[in-house]
Amino acid sequence: MIPLRDDIPRVHKPVAVVLVIAANVLAHVLVSSQDPYLREALYRLFGVVPARYAFPDWAAFAGFPAMGALPFFTYMFLHSGWWHLVLNMWMLWIFADNIEDVMGPVRFLAFYLLCGLAALALHMLFNLAGHAPIIGASGAVAGVMGGYVTLYPRGKVVTLIPIIIIPYIVDLPAWLFLGVWFASQVVSGLVDHLALEAGGIAWWAHVGGFMAGMLLVRLFMKPERCYHCEYKGFGKGFTFSE
Repeated sequence: MIPLRDDIPRVHKPVAVVLVIAANVLAHVLVSSQDPYLREALYRLFGVVPARYAFPDWAAFAGFPAMGALPFFTYMFLHSGWWHLVLNMWMLWIFADNIEDVMGPVRFLAFYLLCGLAALALHMLFNLAGHAPIIGASGAVAGVMGGYVTLYPRGKVVTLIPIIIIPYIVDLPAWLFLGVWFASQVVSGLVDHLALEAGGIAWWAHVGGFMAGMLLVRLFMKPERCYHCEYKGFGKGFTFSE
């Protein structure tokens, strides 16, 4: 399923969302323009290699420099290819403007980064010995999606469902579109975990980011900016209008 647009109007210009997208694109242009050896080195330095933090003696032996917590943030702005980047930024563009609407740009940036950190934490919990660098914005973007389904569960998502070669376009409620997406991440993560193999996709990062977004959006939202929300904030619960 490919989302094309949603029906929740935004009130404010998505300044922070545009800045995040620009930062991701710029980072990818800079990294992808390097030769393959240097590009891989940058992924390992500024991405997160779980074993580097779980086994510091091994990291020192392998020659990893001390970079503190910096990779925990920079990993969110690195991507393995243009397709990886475009998919993440497209999902961000569709769902994040309404989240920034209810927070403002500064709060949104903090929310986005915290969701990325939560995504990384859950992934590392299942992959402490992993030697492959974790890169990509998908965990942070999943947090935005979790925030969206909390605030706008009945918002409509215009969705492209390719059936063989026939493009089928349908309006799906956000709770259904994002619920199916979330369930697919959990199932895929469990399959990989039970098979004792790590694929190329950090499924648990998506799960962790999504759950963090559902929780954190309640803390970062400003009720007075919640123009179209169904969830109105702590103590106010959900309101539904026809």
